[in-house]
Amino acid sequence: MEAPEGLSARKGSCLVPQAVPGESQPPSANAVQITVTKAQDLKSIRSDTSFTLVRVEYDGVILGDSSTVQVLPNGTANYNFTTSFEYSPDGPNSLVDIAQKPVLLTVIEALQKQKKQKEEKAVPLGQAVVDLLPLLQGQCSFTLLAPLYAVPTSPSESLHPEAKCGLEVTVRTEKPLLSASQLSNGNFLSVTLEAAYSVPDAFIPTGPPQNYMACLQVPAAGEKEVPLLFQNGVLKPGGEKESLPRPKKWSLANIMAPAALNIPNSFIFGGPYEDEDGELNTTEDREFRIQAESMKRIVWDTERRCYLDPAAVLVLQKRIAECRYWPVEVCRMPVVSSSKGKTSKADKGDEDRQIFFHGVAYVNMVPLLCPGVKRIRGAFRVFAYQDSEVFEKTKQQQSILRDLRPQASLTKERPCTPGISSPLSRAVASKPQREEKEKSTREREFNRRTSYAPKVQLSDAALEGENTEKSLSLDGQQYAEAGTFLVMEIKLDKALVPKRLREELTKRVKEMIPPRPPLPPRTEGAKKAVEDYHNHVTSIAVAILSEYHDLFGKQLPGQGVIDHQTLEEQKRLLNFELNSSGKYFAFKEQLKYAVVKIVREKYLKTTAFETQEQFQAFLSELYVYLVDQMHVALNQLLHEEAASPVPLPRMTAEQLWLFAHEAEVNKDYKLAALYHQQRIAQDKHNTQYWLDYGAFCLLLEDTTKAQECFREALSLDPHHVRSLLLCGIVAVVLQHYEEAEIFFEDACCLEPSNIVAWTVSGLFYELQNNNIQAEMAFREAKKQLQAQLAKERSISEGKGGKKQIAAAYVRSTSPGPEQLLPEGAPDGSASTLPEAVEEPAPACPAPEEEALASEAAPEGPPPISGLSQPSCTIFMKAVEFLMKFNAIQFVHMALAHELLAGPSCPYYLALARTYLLKEDFSKCEEYLCEAVRIDFMLLICCPSPSAHTGGIAEKCSLCIVCLSFPFEHVYPDPFSLC
Repeated sequence: MEAPEGLSARKGSCLVPQAVPGESQPPSANAVQITVTKAQDLKSIRSDTSFTLVRVEYDGVILGDSSTVQVLPNGTANYNFTTSFEYSPDGPNSLVDIAQKPVLLTVIEALQKQKKQKEEKAVPLGQAVVDLLPLLQGQCSFTLLAPLYAVPTSPSESLHPEAKCGLEVTVRTEKPLLSASQLSNGNFLSVTLEAAYSVPDAFIPTGPPQNYMACLQVPAAGEKEVPLLFQNGVLKPGGEKESLPRPKKWSLANIMAPAALNIPNSFIFGGPYEDEDGELNTTEDREFRIQAESMKRIVWDTERRCYLDPAAVLVLQKRIAECRYWPVEVCRMPVVSSSKGKTSKADKGDEDRQIFFHGVAYVNMVPLLCPGVKRIRGAFRVFAYQDSEVFEKTKQQQSILRDLRPQASLTKERPCTPGISSPLSRAVASKPQREEKEKSTREREFNRRTSYAPKVQLSDAALEGENTEKSLSLDGQQYAEAGTFLVMEIKLDKALVPKRLREELTKRVKEMIPPRPPLPPRTEGAKKAVEDYHNHVTSIAVAILSEYHDLFGKQLPGQGVIDHQTLEEQKRLLNFELNSSGKYFAFKEQLKYAVVKIVREKYLKTTAFETQEQFQAFLSELYVYLVDQMHVALNQLLHEEAASPVPLPRMTAEQLWLFAHEAEVNKDYKLAALYHQQRIAQDKHNTQYWLDYGAFCLLLEDTTKAQECFREALSLDPHHVRSLLLCGIVAVVLQHYEEAEIFFEDACCLEPSNIVAWTVSGLFYELQNNNIQAEMAFREAKKQLQAQLAKERSISEGKGGKKQIAAAYVRSTSPGPEQLLPEGAPDGSASTLPEAVEEPAPACPAPEEEALASEAAPEGPPPISGLSQPSCTIFMKAVEFLMKFNAIQFVHMALAHELLAGPSCPYYLALARTYLLKEDFSKCEEYLCEAVRIDFMLLICCPSPSAHTGGIAEKCSLCIVCLSFPFEHVYPDPFSLC
């Protein structure tokens, strides 16, 4: 049987009838050779299949058909067919094409020619797809079993999505497509366009067939850019959400087996909205996202890939650093049939230039410049395409879709393209299509008339407004009105900025700060083991003597000598009492560990004995030694004098810290330094003592000594995050920025969930004008803060709900400012103070506390407006840490960020405290008064100057002391001092 010329028997077939010889020509040096060895389990698709052939196709071009072979009873068909295509770096079938265009294999069943038929009948059985990406990963040859998916015989037929048979395929080249330098310095970029949600109401499933498209450009070979076009989006009505995970799809038009569109081992997994990198990822947008995903949407689920040569990688980095945003254009184009009547050249030119529903999404690509980041995924809003706005944000001067619009591949109808209606549906929808064309004709006529209208001289502002209105697309404006957004993923094979490994950072830190030398080896281990044995013998002897005294009483010196018989009787009774009470066994167990130490340390015996004689000899020697040492211990017990007890130290470490802090407040810095040094002398291996002393040195602006203290703490524990942060802060003050970056990066690497570490790192990068790194660090800190608040919220809802309600109710019933002031007292004064008030520290409030209070106690009085909960932000958390260690420079940087979100009571308190440290009491008073205006509860510790005779400096100082110093260790009520 001869190979069939085509598939004319199958109605609506995508394959063009061709006569391609089955024998392959010798491949050239630039050829990609494809060998289809055999097919397996073809009977699983159709049991009565007898003769088949395989067709190889690449990029819409049929490379060849194999000869027709018979299918064996086990379902195997041996083709042994080889074909090839040429690749060229600059011409067709370039590296960009190989990266994103697979080889399509179609297995065709050849049927017997009937008498009345002029040609043989051929029916496609299944299709398989072969990915050529391994050729761009350094391989010259690879073999795989490509899954073969069945082709449905009718549109209504539903097939199992999993393939039950396959094609054994080998792909090879004469030489690697990429050199070693291209592999190491190049990169692979993949863009997955998932769907567009919350689409305009004008998008309806019925009516003329439409082609929903999206496009973006990426550099592929140096400055040369390649468009990545996504076509044939499927408009789905509202209903259930898209399933997760779901496979990514190839961008192929001539696929007859729908399951063959799925890319193997490549899926869309989704994820929490909060972890996305785009827009609409806050808790306020969560409800909108959930609703939009179950409404009308356009689904692509298509992946496009591109190889970036080393020059293109540098261009990509440069463009992201300069522009930040990458434009992704979207549009809706009517599907134009090639059988339509001819149009005039002017109309044809207008049609080529016109884009319907032209919108653009601005993708923030900055995260890809952060160290170690290889993937961004998120939702991005779609706006109307305006040339001026696109150029301002992306520096792109022309539209990609307008350049691609004249191509026939974008406008002509392809019958086998998924998502495009059949000729029957176009015939039914001819009337709406004519109406659409009439509408577009009227719009073009209106544009021509306005273009020829006489121009009127206008002012610059009016002219600019006219141009803006003229360029604004009414169709594209519907995207913003509907809130349309794209969900897409951009992924790189290698990060543009490599991230330093944790081992490398640790090594660099050790080079700067060598760890403390290890403790000297124990040279007196045997002596220590013998001393322990003596101590155990002594304690047991004392316990036995005490037991003897309990049984027979103490023998006084004047009672005479006890006879031998009485002593033997007492010894027997004592042994009986020790054995019956279990004390003898306890004494033996107590001695066991001391004896084991002697065996290991003195006799250095840790292995088993070879013979029984050696074991017995060792036991005899050990017994004699232990008895002798027992006598030594007993003689020392009976003859030594009672040693005087060791006096306890006068002050504990906690007391020393309190006294040092009190001396700091009293400006007695010499005494405070002495207390800190005494505290360190008690325990030189305590990290916290060194950090406190370093914070004291920062207060005195002795940066060099503070650096020594912090480095000493880090040498004790190289993995201590706070020591790393403080070493980085001191390095910044000393302008050692390279060292500071290593310290901050190591801290974030050691503890990725540390909010303060990420925030302080962001402040450092901002100081270095590295806005990209700073933005990444702040974003990571906010993500960790949200996770922490969510965890605290879940714990509080599960365990402490009642306590929160009670606390909120007590706070809501607190007296207001007008209730605290007596009758006739002037504004701003306070003569009556409550007995105890909580300290208004900048801590995070319990979420939804006020709402819980209002629900649980509706009959109670409403909350007082003067009470304000401190805001919980990453910058206030950083301020809390930085103020503790007197890092004033970073405190002001963090407070500047906090001020952008609006001043708060914790903000003014922290700012007042910084000026108090500088002894600028007027500024301190000013900011304390601002804090009082926000939270009146501070009135109890910040009285007005007219209320007392003391100066405002003392009042400010006393206020800050009450807020910061833990006087509860010394005084029961610190606020009584105020």
